[in-house]
Amino acid sequence: MSEFSTFHILKSITRQKMSSVRHHWTNAEDVFLKMYSFTRSKTVKAMGYYPYYPGIESFNATEVTIDGEKKIMLGSNNYLGLTHHPEVIEAGINALKKYGSGVTGSRLLNGNLNIHTELEEKIARFVGKEKALVFSTGYGVNQGVLSSTLSDSDLLFSDALNHASIVDGVSKSRCRVVMYKHNDMTDLEQNLTVYERYSGKMIVSDGVFSMEGDIVNLPELVRIAKQYNCRTMIDEAHSIGIFGKNGEGLCGHFGVSGEVDLIMGTFSKSLGSIGGFIASEEPVIEYFKHHTRTMIFTAALPPVNVATVSKALDILMTDTQRRENVLSNALYMKQNLGSMGFDIGNSHTPVIPVIIGDDFKTFRVWKDLMIRGVYTNPIVSPAVPRHRALLRTSYMATHTKDQLDLCLHAFREVGKKFHLIE
Repeated sequence: MSEFSTFHILKSITRQKMSSVRHHWTNAEDVFLKMYSFTRSKTVKAMGYYPYYPGIESFNATEVTIDGEKKIMLGSNNYLGLTHHPEVIEAGINALKKYGSGVTGSRLLNGNLNIHTELEEKIARFVGKEKALVFSTGYGVNQGVLSSTLSDSDLLFSDALNHASIVDGVSKSRCRVVMYKHNDMTDLEQNLTVYERYSGKMIVSDGVFSMEGDIVNLPELVRIAKQYNCRTMIDEAHSIGIFGKNGEGLCGHFGVSGEVDLIMGTFSKSLGSIGGFIASEEPVIEYFKHHTRTMIFTAALPPVNVATVSKALDILMTDTQRRENVLSNALYMKQNLGSMGFDIGNSHTPVIPVIIGDDFKTFRVWKDLMIRGVYTNPIVSPAVPRHRALLRTSYMATHTKDQLDLCLHAFREVGKKFHLIE
């Protein structure tokens, strides 16, 4: 069956379903209509190009097994390859034996373990702040911190490509939002000039932009913030473990940790677990502990995660070779993909986009690479701007040269097949 006919059969089925629903709900609009009319995923599945929720049977960081076949993993945020480090695993096992599988309550009431506090003290020292606060997810950090910091009388300046968790946190704050062009400090300053007399102002930006792999112009952002009396928040999710003398992120790398008001980070990338933190002055953290809904009304991070993050942090700070390896691997892939003729944007990190443009073509390229044993992440609108669909590739300290060369060979073949390169 052709892709065209498959699409129209699915469209016909959807029309029949919608007609049935409307007949049943004669006097009211059914809130489920949007669900019944959503066919995009089914269409892609019928065509054989559905890339999401893969059934991964096993993985060892750089390789995964899907449907009995091994794939080289170029879609993970496990930048330092710490998820399978024996010391990290041992720390998790010991915590599981001592504390059990979870705390079954919020930290405010009954879920605050001594190891939560110890991890917060370690993180505060790590990023150069007075205090830190650990959350159950990185998403919860951004949503909770932004919504409890900003009110409807405040003004936020947000990079156009900031992560969805920042966008959602801002929406809950109901503050006024000014979006400035991606990483464009001239546009940011021009917007601030317009609102110079506005009282409560803040600038928020990703450190490393998770789809494009480029980094914020942090020294200039800090300069502008000072000049216009703005508070600042930097999301270090993808920069911790990669940049900085001890892997503390871009704020440390540029020497501005003391000048950035809020430093946010996650545990689900270089630290190989789940969770997140916010670090700042002591009064600010004390306020968040008692006002941030994603802290107060969420069960605490399980002890096994706290222990593995703490051990991973120890390794990150002492094993400089891992940080050197991940940047070396990323540079090798960037140079080779670029020399082949792929559009790889402006990445300076282990995240390297292969920009394709068309959504459906991106799915087709993704599948062809998967067949050849290379796992990538297809990213289409609205996660990226329209006509800028891409394959997000990311690299680890533990990728071998042989693995990377096999991936490059596959990219060359697929790139020529789909006329992405000459």
